[in-house]
Amino acid sequence: MFVHLTSSKLIATIANTRTLPQLLLCVRHHSSTKLFIAGLSYNTNETVLRDTFEQHGQIIEVKVICNHRTGESKGYGFVRFNSETAAATARKELHGQIVDGRRIRVGYAHKG
Repeated sequence: MFVHLTSSKLIATIANTRTLPQLLLCVRHHSSTKLFIAGLSYNTNETVLRDTFEQHGQIIEVKVICNHRTGESKGYGFVRFNSETAAATARKELHGQIVDGRRIRVGYAHKG
């Protein structure tokens, strides 16, 4: 996805240092295939997450993050799709939906 800005808007955006990082995040978000899912039930496992998201495209990887000592879910996870389009569609369609009795939040994962 390309962002189209006129030169005057681009100059104004660059001049406003608070907006530039947001613009860069927005551009980066649209090129991501990895989604961050928050608000998961502690009972939601990778099978449930895969079943929920695979209707929107081919999945490469699903990971529910767990406590390394107890093995219990921390309530969030990641889903990586094989295409940006599939990830964008899943994010749009599933953000705010109920999974295992909990309303999930779906966003693009950030490299940290």
